[in-house]
Amino acid sequence: MKSNVGKVDKGIRIVLGIIILAAGFYFKSWWGIIGVIPLFTAFVSWCPLYSVFGLSTCPLKKSES
Repeated sequence: MKSNVGKVDKGIRIVLGIIILAAGFYFKSWWGIIGVIPLFTAFVSWCPLYSVFGLSTCPLKKSES
């Protein structure tokens, strides 16, 4: 798996994951478990949907001459 989640994207995913989990606990709803998905993709730095659509938020590496 090639990393396709950049630093800013990773931070947003962590914050959203925590908010979704907290909302699930607050409202006592099982839907809050969906918050695990953005947390997982943030910590492994890989998003399967980005791979399907050929997207990446990682900065491009400069090629050496």
